[in-house]
Amino acid sequence: MNPPHDWIVPDWPAPPGVGSLITTRNGGVSVGAHRSFNLGLRADDDPVAVAANRAILRAHLPQEPVWLKQVHGARVVRADQVTGEPEADAAYTRQAATVCTVMVADCLPVLLCDTNASVVGAAHAGWRGLSRGVLENTIAAMNVPAHELLAFLGPAIGPDAFEVGADVRDAFIAADAAAAAAFSPLSERKWLADLFLLARQRLARHGVNRIYGGGLCTFRDAVRFYSYRRDKTTGRMAAMIWLAPAG
Repeated sequence: MNPPHDWIVPDWPAPPGVGSLITTRNGGVSVGAHRSFNLGLRADDDPVAVAANRAILRAHLPQEPVWLKQVHGARVVRADQVTGEPEADAAYTRQAATVCTVMVADCLPVLLCDTNASVVGAAHAGWRGLSRGVLENTIAAMNVPAHELLAFLGPAIGPDAFEVGADVRDAFIAADAAAAAAFSPLSERKWLADLFLLARQRLARHGVNRIYGGGLCTFRDAVRFYSYRRDKTTGRMAAMIWLAPAG
């Protein structure tokens, strides 16, 4: 697969038969604050432009993506058994050609597969989803030994840009004291949070140690990425994973 523009093909040792792709903000037809490859229908963009962008994306995938209505929660759905846009923040499948998809604009997309290419999953992991267990729920739903899983961390707001209150830090530390390492003091009751490290910790705690990617900051790179924290009115990118059709 040769994706257009500057879209990201994850660099990880996924087994043959696993496809994955992450879009950037480039390569589409949206204008203004949503320039140019916005895929989010609830981002206040022209729906005609969003439909055109989704059609461009579809040409690089085995099927239409399974879109979710994301609510910063921890619900996981089986992508090949849903209709419409279910309310969830993660999806998995064992069915070939089904494209598990999450949309992001600062939150962390996490793609997962097993070494046998029997199951794949995608999770939308902002701080709320992480703290509520979206990664743990996705691992459980995939139902394979955790040591057989690989994870790829896509672009997200970076650790020098993600300002949070003490309540966020306290929520993570209450669950795992080691999470303190993911927070740097900024000012009184304000902290900088490292979503990449928090995700790595959560994955490792549940037996997933083969973790790749991470480090691309959506907030700092306005040319390549949408960022809700930076711009408020902005588009959405998509992170996708699927099992290749036979033949």
